Amino acid sequence: MAKLKRYTLAGVLAALAGTLLLCRTSGRSDYAASVEDWRRERLQRLTSDEGWLTVAGLYWLDEGDNRAGTEAGSPVLLPPGSAPPRVGVFRRMEGGVTFIADPSAVVTSGGRPVTTMQMKDDTTGTADTIALNDLTMFIIKRGDRLAVRLRDKNRRERREFKGLDYFPIRKEYRVVAEWVSYDPPRAIAIPNILGTSEELPCPGYARFTLEGKEFRLEPVIEQPGDQELFFIFADQTNGSETYPSGRFFYASPPRDGTMVLDFNKAYSPPCAFTPFATCPLPPPQNRLAARIEAGEKKYHAP
Repeated sequence: MAKLKRYTLAGVLAALAGTLLLCRTSGRSDYAASVEDWRRERLQRLTSDEGWLTVAGLYWLDEGDNRAGTEAGSPVLLPPGSAPPRVGVFRRMEGGVTFIADPSAVVTSGGRPVTTMQMKDDTTGTADTIALNDLTMFIIKRGDRLAVRLRDKNRRERREFKGLDYFPIRKEYRVVAEWVSYDPPRAIAIPNILGTSEELPCPGYARFTLEGKEFRLEPVIEQPGDQELFFIFADQTNGSETYPSGRFFYASPPRDGTMVLDFNKAYSPPCAFTPFATCPLPPPQNRLAARIEAGEKKYHAP
């Protein structure tokens, strides 16, 4: 093993200052710095208390009472030692869910104690959340199915997270695409890992060229009023260098018939970090016969 060089603190600081100056004045441009800023923000979101690394459970609810706690046989079975044997019940009735706390459990929502609470699901904009120790729970709705999603701030995968890996930043993967609008806009089917699909509005498609070949991608609008278009795509790096089912990225709306597709900001879906996500999959028309060697690489869980 080669000997490690030794630096004084002053030397390290001087080197860092020089590197920062070089980044701003050389070919390591503002664009590269902007991608690195995006990567840091991506990492902060992923590792936050509300990030996907904390998602520790998904429990589909039957009609009637669904008991929650660490007690064996609970339909909403919480991690051992994380909560009392009985926390309460999630009562599904007439398409909605009411949580009823067990007297032995101290459950809160927004910092206030909860005894009984009608819970809004995630399709209403902001789902109602209940908390207990390191755990939080809220309701998600997928089609006509309702489930409790569990977050655990102390989840092992979060504690042992080793970081993300990326392809080198390459400017040629920041593509200026031609935008072709649909008039009127149409809906396209977006499949998901549950084996179902959802019709989402698609305002048009982006047509672009990579390495002399022409491709197109159709984005969707996730929620009414969204200011960015959502791209779900697959390419020939999937399964080897990148997440097997595909990746995501967002783009600003088109202007004057063009838009920017930045594959350096492509990232893995939530399913790469937890088995309790309900990820969308690329529609057939967004499966590219090309290697997109840009953006986030496949995550290797601890």
